[in-house]
Amino acid sequence: MSTPRDDRARLEREERWRQLMRAAQDGDNAAYAALLSEILPVLRRFVAYRWPSAPDVEDIVQEVLLSVHTVRHTYDPARPFMPWLMTIAMRRTIDAARRRTARSANETTVDIMPETFSGDDAKNEQQISDDQEAIRRALAQLPDGQRQAVELMKVQGLSLLEASAVTGKSVASLKVSVHRGLKTMREVLKRETQ
Repeated sequence: MSTPRDDRARLEREERWRQLMRAAQDGDNAAYAALLSEILPVLRRFVAYRWPSAPDVEDIVQEVLLSVHTVRHTYDPARPFMPWLMTIAMRRTIDAARRRTARSANETTVDIMPETFSGDDAKNEQQISDDQEAIRRALAQLPDGQRQAVELMKVQGLSLLEASAVTGKSVASLKVSVHRGLKTMREVLKRETQ
């Protein structure tokens, strides 16, 4: 149960972080550094409480800080800071859980690792580089809106809501842009390989 003193301290911290974020949005690097150093222990506790694997906690915290940095311009100083921050932290934690689930669904444990070899079907470094270049060319052929949506969500890994905040577009519009962009890229890549 919280005491009036705890509540007052929490309100003072909230106001301080709102002011630091406002100053950071105005370009004050010292305020931004102070804010990041103050929120770091809170983020560590938040993620550690929700994430059972200690080695992954720091990785997730770094993802949260990167997201805060990427979308800091979307914070409205007239609104509370903690709910904005905790929403980002929760989303990055959920993303990590999804990645872990997807990875574990496709992993197989073996007693002895099979030997690998460089057969005719194995790609060499040049082929991998060529594939990456083909993807870059296909991405460059997209209309600006589709390219931006694909880059934000598929390359940078932002969620729909984060990409919406960055672009100012609706979630539905972003879904359509990503779908159409990926479809167009598949067609371009298919034409290049024929």
